[in-house]
Amino acid sequence: MSRLVISTVGTSLLTNEINERKDPKEWVKLLNKTANLSSAIITDDSNDSEYSEAYKIIQKLKDRAKAKLDDSNILEIREASAELNGIYALYDEKLENAKPDTHILIATDTLQGEVAAQLIESFLRNQGLNNIILWIEPELSLASSNIFTETIAKLIPKIEKTIQKGESKGKKVIFNLVGGFKALQGYFNTIGMFYADEVIYIFEGSNELVKIPKLPITINIKEVEIYKVPLAMMEQGEISTSDTEVEKIVKDIPEEWIVTDREEMILSTWGQLIWNQCKNELLSQDLLDFPRIDYKKQGNFLVDYQNIDKDDKMKKIKLQETIAQVAQKLTLSKGNTQILFSGGLDFNRYNNTSIDHFRINDSLRVSCQAIGNTLHLRYYGTHDHIYKKEGIKR
Repeated sequence: MSRLVISTVGTSLLTNEINERKDPKEWVKLLNKTANLSSAIITDDSNDSEYSEAYKIIQKLKDRAKAKLDDSNILEIREASAELNGIYALYDEKLENAKPDTHILIATDTLQGEVAAQLIESFLRNQGLNNIILWIEPELSLASSNIFTETIAKLIPKIEKTIQKGESKGKKVIFNLVGGFKALQGYFNTIGMFYADEVIYIFEGSNELVKIPKLPITINIKEVEIYKVPLAMMEQGEISTSDTEVEKIVKDIPEEWIVTDREEMILSTWGQLIWNQCKNELLSQDLLDFPRIDYKKQGNFLVDYQNIDKDDKMKKIKLQETIAQVAQKLTLSKGNTQILFSGGLDFNRYNNTSIDHFRINDSLRVSCQAIGNTLHLRYYGTHDHIYKKEGIKR
């Protein structure tokens, strides 16, 4: 069976190239100071001159690391890079066996993380491994614990989609957590409990591989169902806790499922993991009662929903996910629908009417009308169905 190998990437490949006896002591201090800064910030000429110096240091370490990877034997390469140490161990030092597999390198959104990941990617490609994907998730750094947690949570649907769809579907999933920052390793160890067939480490001080098999984890869906509305909305983005409609539905939600920043709330990594395990079942049943959304007072939306083929669960899931996105945005604007016209929903008004509509996919739409601070959903279906029911001439 071919494999999907997901490796967390740190900066040891660069920092291992510092010569403590010969290099200036300021190097380590400056690298630590700029460790969480993105390439855009460090290379911005208008910023601190120290950033320019840090950039030069990183480039020198990059050149040293590249030279070592190009000219060293396997043992030296494994000592130079924790990430490659894990990959070499996984394939018993025979990288030619890794060629059919897909490799994802997950790095922080920092110059140091980006450079280290690019070096590893380049090395693997030079060994004949072409199925390599480099993920540098925007804002992923250790600068802020809240932002770090939020960004990790955003990665989870991306990982799930990669594992379950496309070329990676059906592959054995392995999380290589030998490299990467401890915080990143910790979160991915938890994520691996849900998505990895195997998590690998290296015994410290040796090259011995440790394999941790997938653990059986069962989520009590009844406990999650109580909070299905806010969880569905927060999967789409942050919600405003200052909205009175939101206050009612987030009461008593488990603290470890969320991250709260002032008047905004979003899913934590744990919350995203739990929701991902339950959402398809919960979103394929009855319509969720989202705040600032009404299904009953206009049109025949409920009938259209009930007419969806009972075996076509994905159609219901996609529809409810889109409505959740609409509701999430309306919490930020306290019901003002102007936010929807520029919110990535393809939200538009039919010509010469007071009826709006938003896109579910290429062929399906929902017609709606804003009255006060509530969006009334009227009809759901194809273009022809909507035009006919609304009595709109093309």
